[in-house]
Amino acid sequence: MTMPNYLIIGAAKAGTTSLRTYLDQHPEVFVTARGEPSFFAHEGETLTFSGPGDEDWADSFITDLGAYQSLFDGAEGYKAVGEISPRYLYFERAPERIAHHAPDARLIAILRHPVDRAYSHFLMNRSRGCEPAETLSEAIDKEAERAVQGWGWDWRYVGAGLYHGQLERYYARFPGERIKVFLYEDLKRPDAFFSELFTFLGVDPDFRPDTSVRHRTASHPKNYALQHLVKQESAAKAIFKRLVPKDARARARKWVASWNATTPERLAPEVRHDLFERYFAEDCRRLEPMIGRSLATWFR
Repeated sequence: MTMPNYLIIGAAKAGTTSLRTYLDQHPEVFVTARGEPSFFAHEGETLTFSGPGDEDWADSFITDLGAYQSLFDGAEGYKAVGEISPRYLYFERAPERIAHHAPDARLIAILRHPVDRAYSHFLMNRSRGCEPAETLSEAIDKEAERAVQGWGWDWRYVGAGLYHGQLERYYARFPGERIKVFLYEDLKRPDAFFSELFTFLGVDPDFRPDTSVRHRTASHPKNYALQHLVKQESAAKAIFKRLVPKDARARARKWVASWNATTPERLAPEVRHDLFERYFAEDCRRLEPMIGRSLATWFR
């Protein structure tokens, strides 16, 4: 059975959703139609995360090897065959499982300024209606308590951005030449980025995908009560489901989401700097020599 020969392992909220679309355009690259199967993060596990909305996430993950391998049906003939699951960077057992099932896989990580990553993740959770904290700082203050209560990875705003320790696990198991680390800023130079990425994957480096469409741009609801009404189950919503056809419901949800979305405020510079210095600066100092990249712009 086919197994991947490349994996995009993270980080979350660092352009991986858009990257999947770009990879899919390359005639020599196969990427799974199903996004974020997260198999190597959760192989064989019964998922019991207890945060708001965790059950929906858990149902979307693939934990069975056969089901995972079936994602690559039709991949014959492609030079690069893989998938994108940002959880792989965070979960401790992912490197050992990848080494077991796909020992020759090439591994790609895109790292984003950890506070910007955390804020984008926070805004996503707010837009989903499952983040009760009103500010990122408040959510971070509750992070340890939530972990004890069994809330899942989507509330590890600090933990998911400690890249040094996460990558260290991969460098301990895989040769450095099979690990490629980009920065989120590299996406702003698409010619250089795609040339380097496609060269690493062993496919035509001169191909350029259409990057005119961005995916999952940050937004947040104008009205959180309306957002909660749309997202959460209720008796009224159950009646609505029985009376209105599925396609019409989908159009209605899309219209409400679009009408209720607004561009979020930028994180105040002083808050951004304080959070970086408090939680991430030391990790980033250790990260620089590991990946051979200056992170001076992050420190500024």
